[in-house]
Amino acid sequence: MNRSDFPILQETVHGRPLVYLDNAATSQKPQQVLDAIVEAYSTWNSNIHRGVHHLSQVATMHHEEARKVVAQFIHAREPEEIVFTKGTTDAINALAFSFGEACIDEGDEVIVSGLEHHSNIVPWQMVCERKKAVLKHIPLREDLTLDLEAFKGMLNARTKIVSVAHVSNVLGTIQPVEEIIRLAHEKNIPVCIDGAQSVPHMKVDVQALDCDFLAFSGHKMYGPTGIGVLYGKREWLDKLPPHEGGGEMINHVRWEGTTYNELPYKFEAGTPNFVGSYGLQKAIEYMQSVGLETIEAHERELTEYCERRLGESKGVKVYAAGQPKVGVISFNAYNGGELIHPFDIGTLLDQQGVAVRTGHHCAEPLIDELGVPGTVRVSFGLYNDKKDVDAFIAALKKALTILSSRA
Repeated sequence: MNRSDFPILQETVHGRPLVYLDNAATSQKPQQVLDAIVEAYSTWNSNIHRGVHHLSQVATMHHEEARKVVAQFIHAREPEEIVFTKGTTDAINALAFSFGEACIDEGDEVIVSGLEHHSNIVPWQMVCERKKAVLKHIPLREDLTLDLEAFKGMLNARTKIVSVAHVSNVLGTIQPVEEIIRLAHEKNIPVCIDGAQSVPHMKVDVQALDCDFLAFSGHKMYGPTGIGVLYGKREWLDKLPPHEGGGEMINHVRWEGTTYNELPYKFEAGTPNFVGSYGLQKAIEYMQSVGLETIEAHERELTEYCERRLGESKGVKVYAAGQPKVGVISFNAYNGGELIHPFDIGTLLDQQGVAVRTGHHCAEPLIDELGVPGTVRVSFGLYNDKKDVDAFIAALKKALTILSSRA
């Protein structure tokens, strides 16, 4: 992994070299992606699908080529199963609204898990409130794994969809989505996978998983902000109504009514983020040049190393310790049994040039389950190395010494 491909890693923070460990929130961008964005705006910027002139045709070609690259990346059967969105949150909101309109009635049930990000809770809450349906969640065992026996008992004729995270954005743990999909499909229930924390870090094959929907973001996988993906099996996307109206998503508009465009365009109202899709393509190509297996193995080794180093620190509690994780560790620190507030730790780490995330990480139900106000979260990207971990551990020890002395 070539750190020099990422210009921001040469920056300093408070006079210290930047140690960026907040990749679960957003990743940094390689020069190849930055160059692609400049290229798009500088050489072929034009609205796509609507012009016969050269620039429009070039822009259209790049946008649709990006769709093919995304489809191949996650092993979709066809590019038409790839809907471009603003990100994971937008993708799940689009699915929740569209699926809710077509498939959810009063008294029906939607199942999520107790580990979800708010973006995979709130949209379904809104649908259930609108349709007078019921939102349920898979409970957690004491070790913070999902209780699949309880999940089996939750599935019934009123269950219309299951939507779960592939990887917890708080714990970094990999969820048993294969088993969840299998159990749901036994009862003909579709499954959506929130892949925001898995697609950037491991190989995700939608056909092998047999998931019905998958949502993920470009900005967490070294691509631009404002671009994301909703994958859906064609048989589902064909039957679901569009969630937005406007240009591009129509076939014909008459005062008497409107007919909708073919897939995937009926879900892509308005001018799409064609520069973002091009940047996402370049980010995917960058990841492929490194190798998904190489990225996963590197980040797993870093995660295990960091968790081991944290275990050497007095008063530090790592959540879901020892469980397989994908580039994310959450922990808290205690002084004499009293919780040291995560925000204080994060602030002192920042002053030493170390960027981490503190708080509830948009997963308040899980944080409530942990019984704490928040956690400190460390998360890795392909450009991080053991020197970053060592710098973080040294900064953490200094921060804890300062905070413990104030108690």
